[in-house]
Amino acid sequence: MVWSGSWVAERLGVELVGDGELRGLLGLALRRNPKRAHLLVSNVLGKHVPQRPSVVYGAGVELGRRVRDLLGEDGARHAVVLGYAETATGLGHAVADGLGQAPYLHSTRRPVEGVARAGGFEESHSHATSHLLLPEDPDLLAAERGGETGTTLVLVDDEFSTGNTVLNTIRALHERYPRKRYVIVALVDMRSPADRGRLAEFAEEIGARVDLVARNTGTVRLPEGVLEKGQALVAEQEAAQAAARPRVGWPGGKPEPLCNLPRPHTRIDLQWPAGVPDGGRHGFTPAHRALLEPALPAMADRIAAALGEHPRKVLVLGFEELMYAPLRLGTALEERTGAEVRYSTTTRSPVLAVDDPGYAIRTRLVFPAHDDPADGPGDRYAYNVAGGDFDAVVLVVDSTADTHALHGPRGLMQQLTPHTAHVLLAVVPSYVPPGAAAAEPSPSHTPHRPHRQEEPSMLPEPLRGPAFSSYAPDEVGWLLQDLSDAELEAPTEEREEAIQSGGAHYAESLPVEYQPSEEYQDLFKAALDLSAARIARAVGTVTETVMAERGPRPVLVSLARAGTPVGVLMRRWARLRHGVELSHYAVSIVRGRGIDANALRWLAAHHNPADVVFVDGWTGKGAITRELAAAIAEFEESDGTEGFNPEIAVLADPGGCVRTYGTREDFLIPSACLNSTVSGLISRTVLRSDLVGPDDFHGAKFYRELAGSDVSAHFLDTVTDRFGEVADAVDAEVKELLAADRAPTWEGWAAVERISEEQGIHDVNLVKPGVGETTRVLLRRVPWKILAKRGAGADLEHIRLLAQQRGVPVEEVDELPYTCVGLIHPKYTRGATGADGKAVDSK
Repeated sequence: MVWSGSWVAERLGVELVGDGELRGLLGLALRRNPKRAHLLVSNVLGKHVPQRPSVVYGAGVELGRRVRDLLGEDGARHAVVLGYAETATGLGHAVADGLGQAPYLHSTRRPVEGVARAGGFEESHSHATSHLLLPEDPDLLAAERGGETGTTLVLVDDEFSTGNTVLNTIRALHERYPRKRYVIVALVDMRSPADRGRLAEFAEEIGARVDLVARNTGTVRLPEGVLEKGQALVAEQEAAQAAARPRVGWPGGKPEPLCNLPRPHTRIDLQWPAGVPDGGRHGFTPAHRALLEPALPAMADRIAAALGEHPRKVLVLGFEELMYAPLRLGTALEERTGAEVRYSTTTRSPVLAVDDPGYAIRTRLVFPAHDDPADGPGDRYAYNVAGGDFDAVVLVVDSTADTHALHGPRGLMQQLTPHTAHVLLAVVPSYVPPGAAAAEPSPSHTPHRPHRQEEPSMLPEPLRGPAFSSYAPDEVGWLLQDLSDAELEAPTEEREEAIQSGGAHYAESLPVEYQPSEEYQDLFKAALDLSAARIARAVGTVTETVMAERGPRPVLVSLARAGTPVGVLMRRWARLRHGVELSHYAVSIVRGRGIDANALRWLAAHHNPADVVFVDGWTGKGAITRELAAAIAEFEESDGTEGFNPEIAVLADPGGCVRTYGTREDFLIPSACLNSTVSGLISRTVLRSDLVGPDDFHGAKFYRELAGSDVSAHFLDTVTDRFGEVADAVDAEVKELLAADRAPTWEGWAAVERISEEQGIHDVNLVKPGVGETTRVLLRRVPWKILAKRGAGADLEHIRLLAQQRGVPVEEVDELPYTCVGLIHPKYTRGATGADGKAVDSK
């Protein structure tokens, strides 16, 4: 086989000299670096070269066992392991596993606000030099810890080349935490003969024993002038590659067509165990290890299930310092699937790629940093992924790095999609020690706020399809409990009498699901075809407005159930237009009872409340808008959680009740024409004390038996198909809206009050303005009559048909701010509807 260092060796005269395994362990590459042109590329580290996870993990564990043999069982119990960011974070963690009971810490280049520094040091030859030590336990690195004396510090790096970095670390830590013994661990010891003598001198200087454990030994022979020759060779190769690269993009900076944006990916809910850090940035203890190990098989099974049947070759791709978590997920996946599993991670290190079998870095993907790094924006890299012939790539990042930059234009997700059939994303919650505050993100990154795992929520995870709803699992998570087996439906007339008499609340029961006639269903499909572009434009407008004003990565929270299809469409727009995968949930809000407080608690535990944007389908008179504002204020006062913005984003705002909307026209939104069969087969939400306890989410039913009539996916896909044609119109409209005065006018509320008095109803709750609310009156309540704006056309065809079927009069009126208004029967008794369900005069 061709040695993966031969290309560099032949051109620069670099020699790799050592034991027989060394060339199999290391290749060579070149990088643009003023201090060292060549790069030793490890084949077992799992950084630049995809390798079997078991090989990568096994190499570290075996080194740990050798250290345990060196220290003895008692010495191993008193050891602390320190790994180097970013390259050796996973290796150091595996060494700690091999030692058995040693706590682990790795240095980091990501500062965390509120965590005190226990030290730091420089890496002289690196492109990114500063290392921080941020242990949660301030005594972790002390020589005497927890009553134990004589602790040994084990320092782990991928290579021991000159020894400068490790010796600088020991010197800095020895001044603060003096101890008697250090052990240096590396995959390869590549020191020159001159450097080897420095270690004994250094140990004598600080008065401590310093041992070295390495898997292999050797050295690199560098000819005179190799740095300059290497830099010239890199410049030559980069110029040639730039000249050969085809031009891409549109002249004049026109955005790419929607069809050219990245394909959807699959988001995996790992169910990472509560209380387990994502890695060793703040320390990883034997207790953490005991929680993680038994959870790995189940997490691997979730990945395997998401991969589907018979994947042939899978890459588990980690992220910079996050090496251990994806490595262990990879080892578990390797054990539980027949696929060929490989593992590597992204990196900060810029390396030249040359597609030659004698060169260690064959391909590279370049993408912007996506974790808001302290040293500012910059390029990051994934090597040997393109051309790897992977059926699927499982990308594992921490939640701090799950940002707009990850998913947006040029982001890593977009860079991966051309090179594999299936991209899966697994997000490990970023660990934040108690008392520490997550650093404020820059406007261009906006990460999810890490949540504190020491206080795991007892609330359940969101329900998802296909187990609950006909929506795909990544389209929406329902913060509801499944009441599908409960008998909740009551005849419409019985519900109306109980509601109006004050004997029951409307949310304590469900109406019998109205199944429309074939004529009505045909009307729905025709109306959808006619209005799809109009809806797509409103979806694009409200989504772009939200992303412009509330940040590039909002958390969409739909008000179930009318808001849910809108939230799904907004999520699709963000993905197709910007390559951003937005989190989307559905929660219950009940008029007179407020929003589900447990759902808010769950959201606050998993996201930054300031990122949450509440979504609904449309506004009528603004009752829910006011309800939400009051409920959020009450929740923040009682719960102590702050940051939720009660403003609602809606598709249509004919009542002038909100600032963020797709349109203020009152037009037919076909999702209002039907009930559950256009809303993922989910019922209205239910709040009843005998079914919903103090620690439960509000409830809802999943009508699986109506699957044959389900048009939820048809509605979404029909609108989504029109996104491309309305993109330019959306851009122009959003530009105007952002500069306009969009303050709520509440003209709809004034109109409702006027109509209530003019019609002799004297109850605004029985006046339902707008096409959507009028449709609901005809489908779910006992209607009295319909007021229609004179001259209203196609938007009212389904209203007229439903009114005819239920025997409800339609009166045309002038000066109506809505297309129509539905009036619920104001003096309801059981005589208000006959046996056929048609309305009759009140007795």
